[in-house]
Amino acid sequence: MELLPVSKAEAARYMGVKGEPDPSVKELLDRAEELVRGKVRPKYVYLETGVEIREEGVLLGAMSEPLTGEDIKRHLKGCGKAVLLAATLSQEADKLIRQAAVTNVAESLAIDCICSAAVEQVCNRAEEEIFSRISAPYRTWRFSPGYGDLPITHQRGFILALNAQRRIGLTVTDSCLLIPSKSVTAIIGISDAPVAKGAKGCGACTMRESCAYRAGGRTCNINTVHLA
Repeated sequence: MELLPVSKAEAARYMGVKGEPDPSVKELLDRAEELVRGKVRPKYVYLETGVEIREEGVLLGAMSEPLTGEDIKRHLKGCGKAVLLAATLSQEADKLIRQAAVTNVAESLAIDCICSAAVEQVCNRAEEEIFSRISAPYRTWRFSPGYGDLPITHQRGFILALNAQRRIGLTVTDSCLLIPSKSVTAIIGISDAPVAKGAKGCGACTMRESCAYRAGGRTCNINTVHLA
């Protein structure tokens, strides 16, 4: 998959810029986007699986352990199937960020934020491609381990079910962070009947009061590359 032009408005928001970025920030982001698009070649994998909601959690045909937490039960209510998705910008993204950090911290930050916007673009495009191939009368939005009360420890189960290490080079650390860091795993529910999309973002998250990202003025939606 070739990376398309990245939303620099989104990247600027990730940098903490409020309103219209000034010319120096625009120039920084333009340069960062050029570097990222020249080096990064995104990849994704997916798997369709059965869904069964039980008292102990959500059982997926592709995973041996149930997904736990009330949020994922609500998210997949009425869904008989789901798609597991993993997407990554590859090690090249991490390499660009590290290399820039040695000589230019501002450029490294700009590259990091461009990559965060880019991985969201990749997930959106992957979702469009996937659901042009498979039947999905109705579907939910993407839900990732670490969001709400779905434990981030399920990250490993997603990677194993998708065979993501072999297929796209995606692994998970002992602390359940994805490597390469600019990567996402998620589940999308599929139903034959309309599904309640439900609320999204901090207001709907059961962890909002203790969230480290909110304390720092950011959200985990920015950091799904790390959490999901």
